[in-house]
Amino acid sequence: MATTSEFPSDLRAGQEELHQVRAELSALLKRLPWSVEPLDGFTDDTGWRKVERPASPGWTEDEQAEVQKLRQREHELAVFVSCHRFWAEVAAADRVEARTRLKHAHEEPPEKHGES
Repeated sequence: MATTSEFPSDLRAGQEELHQVRAELSALLKRLPWSVEPLDGFTDDTGWRKVERPASPGWTEDEQAEVQKLRQREHELAVFVSCHRFWAEVAAADRVEARTRLKHAHEEPPEKHGES
């Protein structure tokens, strides 16, 4: 089984950028109004819990474009990482574990993998 330092550098870089893009997209979506289109607020207390939403001014064209750009980049990176040629070198039985290690490699100090 390869250590995370043995993952190809472009695969590690792609995974790291994927983490960054997802974090940026998540932060952006949390800042934006709850509805893309302008909508009135509402309250619904007929279900098992009360749901309330304030009026939403909607997203600006720039905000919509930024979300679209980040989602497109997230998709490109996810395809790059998941379809990387490296995975063909990993035994099928070991791929899930290796993929998980790659996803969490950014959480571990580089020294653990023999890098400086």
